[in-house]
Amino acid sequence: MSDNIRVGLIGYGYASKTFHAPLIAGTPGLELAVISSSDETKVKADWPTVTVVSEPKHLFNDPNIDLIVIPTPNDTHFPLAKAALEAGKHVVVDKPFTVTLSQARELDALAKSLGRVLSVFHNRRWDSDFLTLKGLLAEGVLGEVAYFESHFDRFRPQVRDRWREQGGPGSGIWYDLAPHLLDQAITLFGLPVSMTVDLAQLRPGAQSTDYFHAILSYPQRRVILHGTMLAAAESARYIVHGSRGSYVKYGLDPQEERLKNGERLPQEDWGYDMRDGVLTRVEGEERVEETLLTVPGNYPAYYAAIRDALNGDGENPVPASQAIQVMELIELGIESAKHRATCALHEKWMVQFAPSILLLRGDFFSQCAFFLSAEESHFQTINLCLADLLAG
Repeated sequence: MSDNIRVGLIGYGYASKTFHAPLIAGTPGLELAVISSSDETKVKADWPTVTVVSEPKHLFNDPNIDLIVIPTPNDTHFPLAKAALEAGKHVVVDKPFTVTLSQARELDALAKSLGRVLSVFHNRRWDSDFLTLKGLLAEGVLGEVAYFESHFDRFRPQVRDRWREQGGPGSGIWYDLAPHLLDQAITLFGLPVSMTVDLAQLRPGAQSTDYFHAILSYPQRRVILHGTMLAAAESARYIVHGSRGSYVKYGLDPQEERLKNGERLPQEDWGYDMRDGVLTRVEGEERVEETLLTVPGNYPAYYAAIRDALNGDGENPVPASQAIQVMELIELGIESAKHRATCALHEKWMVQFAPSILLLRGDFFSQCAFFLSAEESHFQTINLCLADLLAG
């Protein structure tokens, strides 16, 4: 592929305008060539030299487009990505990858069969605070992490008339905000042994999930992921406790706000987070508390890596196989919330256990155990050993 990779962008809503268009345009070697939008005036106000077409099909049929980026409503990710791949294009899909796990697996298989790069925009791997935390763990500063808490809380008490807050497939913050936190947890710790999730609609008039609380269980670690639209007071972004110390960070990475304000790349001070974290280290019998400078965030690194991957000079920064793991936890979390159960991941089976029913489902690639007590009206979680069940 030539040094000049021509990019087609589908849609010009919030994600395209705020993230993808400026990041693509600011990446050397990428050309923001064509945008599919019904509002040409809106696009031209920001990008006067970019070609605007009315339908995504024009991007699929354009032989000069190398890469198609899909930051559209979640339930359109699968059909648009499939059509783009079948047209021979490389594809970037915004998170969440798809609405269902089966869709994600189908796209991954299709991309591999066609030899196309398929990547998912999990941009918060390049948040300032996450890069700082990732460095602390890599250096062993906190020792073995026993407790990890991550929040994505907002205060939006009024339900807005937007697709993300309507009741359709892939709506609500379990699909909007939780993928960020799930992806970060998997990046740091891998897949959990089990998870317990509570999903709710707490605001008057809410049509989709506006609250989630997830507990990811590891052999000697608990990961808490929390999101709500009703948090007026500031919550800590991260609370992390390990065998050698703790790290607490408030505030949110500033890159989205700067992009939303229309700032263009590159900039020398890009990604600097003015809010530092607090590191508490144990030295002998003493606890030493210090302010820890936050590493600059780096959203531009994603599209730079995409460019390198397409040119054969690097790896896909977020391959579909990694996004599939996020989708696995999204679906498992929905099952957990639905049954008020603790669901355990397993390579081949999901087990649902009730007094007279044992159901094995090989399509879910997980094991979900719950027990309905004959004496009580609520579900009680129990531990099941799949090996013992199959052996018995």
